[in-house]
Amino acid sequence: MSNSFDFASNPHTRINILTGEKVLVSPHRNKRPWQGQTEEVSAAQRPTYDEQCYLCPGNVRADGATNPDYEASFVFVNDFSALLSDTELTKVDDDNLLIAATEKGICKVISFTPRHDLTLPEMSTEAIKAVVDLWQNEFMELAEKEWIRYIQIFENKGSIMGCSNPHPHGQIWAQSSIPVEIAKETLQQEKYYQNTGETLLSAYARKEITREERVVIENDHFLVVVPFWASWPYEMLVISKRPVQHITQFTEDEKTALAITLKELTIRYDNIFKTSFPYSAGMHQAPVNTTPSPAWHWHMHFYPPLLRSASVKKFMVGYEMLANPQRDITPEYAAEVLRSQSTIHYKHG
Repeated sequence: MSNSFDFASNPHTRINILTGEKVLVSPHRNKRPWQGQTEEVSAAQRPTYDEQCYLCPGNVRADGATNPDYEASFVFVNDFSALLSDTELTKVDDDNLLIAATEKGICKVISFTPRHDLTLPEMSTEAIKAVVDLWQNEFMELAEKEWIRYIQIFENKGSIMGCSNPHPHGQIWAQSSIPVEIAKETLQQEKYYQNTGETLLSAYARKEITREERVVIENDHFLVVVPFWASWPYEMLVISKRPVQHITQFTEDEKTALAITLKELTIRYDNIFKTSFPYSAGMHQAPVNTTPSPAWHWHMHFYPPLLRSASVKKFMVGYEMLANPQRDITPEYAAEVLRSQSTIHYKHG
């Protein structure tokens, strides 16, 4: 790699190899004083059970259904689904100017634990492993429906990320077409695989392990890095060392390792600012019920918004919305901060 400029001080652009898009890095701006909006810091402690929460065991949800007295994780079809399974698939095309198509899908909610007061970093490895098992089972069940083309597993954590309920939970949206980000990643990965016979993320993971500067966690089965092209301040990318296409291909050892990895990753997040660290996170996997793609390599994105403290958020506005993403702290600095965090949660240290 060329050292003709200083990554730590010179403005520069980097390429996101998964999408082909640019990000602008402006490390010198990190010295500017902050006079913008600050966010309210979430309460440090919630009750173990909240009678008003529609995800707690035994409570009545918005549609009138009653949750079972579940003891591990629990899944149900979203009471306010963005996609509906009984939608008829039709298209509209008015002179190539007004183009639309109906979208069919299934949206599910997964309550990670009956405990209202816990989040992933405070759950046991065994409890997180139960969530991984549920992700795997739900993916297999949804993929059996021939009309489904893509299954998105994700979590929005924290009100700052639009999460409407603090009870620890995630979502699964399965739909009849392939979303924009997945289409971009498919193109980039297939291009690399056709040229080299190796998955793009296998080569990238090997490069990051060699360089070390952006690696946060490494174990036998997973690598966690602040990607070279990261847009969000403390963005992280989880890559399976074995190039599988779907979570259904993970072995028991790999699922346990994923649970351990997710616990450590989220503990490191919480420890940065001694707060329940918000983020949007989700797996990217190969489309289903279509031509198999050995180029696809399972990975998981974490996009957290906090920048300078528990109350200062990175906003994607202006230049980011009109041109391309921009960040102030370098990915290398973010990785150093994350590596320096304890793997014991700050509440228990």
